[in-house]
Amino acid sequence: MLTAALTLSGCDWVVMNPAGDIARQQASLVLVSTALMLVIIVPVMALTVLFAWRYRAGNTAATYDPDWHHSTRLELVIWSAPLAIVIALGSITWLATHLLDPYRPLSRIDATHAIAPGTRPLEVQVVALDWKWLFIYPESHIATVNELVLPVGRPVRFHITSSTVMNSFYVPALAGQIYAMPGMETRLNAVFNQTGSFTGLSANFSGPGFSHMRFAAHSVDARAFDAWVAGVRRAPGALDRATYRELDQPSEAVPVRHYAQVAPDLFAAVVNLCVRPGKLCASDMAAIDAGGGTGAAGRFNVAALVYDKNGHETVVSASPRLTDAGVNHFVRSWCADPRPWRASVATAATTALPSRPFS
Repeated sequence: MLTAALTLSGCDWVVMNPAGDIARQQASLVLVSTALMLVIIVPVMALTVLFAWRYRAGNTAATYDPDWHHSTRLELVIWSAPLAIVIALGSITWLATHLLDPYRPLSRIDATHAIAPGTRPLEVQVVALDWKWLFIYPESHIATVNELVLPVGRPVRFHITSSTVMNSFYVPALAGQIYAMPGMETRLNAVFNQTGSFTGLSANFSGPGFSHMRFAAHSVDARAFDAWVAGVRRAPGALDRATYRELDQPSEAVPVRHYAQVAPDLFAAVVNLCVRPGKLCASDMAAIDAGGGTGAAGRFNVAALVYDKNGHETVVSASPRLTDAGVNHFVRSWCADPRPWRASVATAATTALPSRPFS
């Protein structure tokens, strides 16, 4: 017992004793599920030892019946008990899957406090970079790197994406992990129920700097949060697209950074893979396709575009004509300002819009 206690003393029990209501409900689900499974596991383990002892070769008092092969009562016990456990586990998991859906808006702060009608959640935009985390607060027009500060007792809605490979946004004290994927936006609704400082991390291996991809998550009261926001607003520098592209370069063990201003469309540009100036946004490309495409010109433009964030567009074609630099046109050049095609997108299927050389 002493050895087990010493071994477990180094464990971090934050997953089973979290500071957020969603994580606490998830911990309760783990405990209930474990208890239900132990209802079967413990008796089976005990009976295994009992049968081995009772029917050992040296116990001549035990009934020896080598021709026994069936017992209706025993079959009922063997099958009915596990079936009942499976039904119970399935019911609990089905309910919890819907109630703890990360996209589902919160209905309560904790088990005894419901969310007041009209309460607006705090919006936080999360971007996984190599190998750091960027947090944008659109309401306050500020941003931070590797520091997440949230007001206690206020619902938070995270909008999560990645600039490079898949990552996993995870604050064990707050809620379960949610994947961050390039070109996509995932969401998480959560709330802190108590103040404190916790650790957030990436739970998905993403390269050599993965072990340093951690950040501080602070839960503070409303006054402290307002004071923190005011302090960030006094920080020098702004996070525009050019600054973001510098920040997006791979780096490890990055210290906390604050940005007093943020480009209002930055997160949308990250999700749509078009932070770089002149890059055709994925949403615009989808809108063009939904409107019928761009005719004959668009077939070449779209096929010739390899979508990557660093701008390594290449022409993929066996035609010698398409290797001439004079004909390497890209649809993104005339879509930098989307207004010209929005008015005529309905006729784009029959009218080939002109493309201009990419510079």
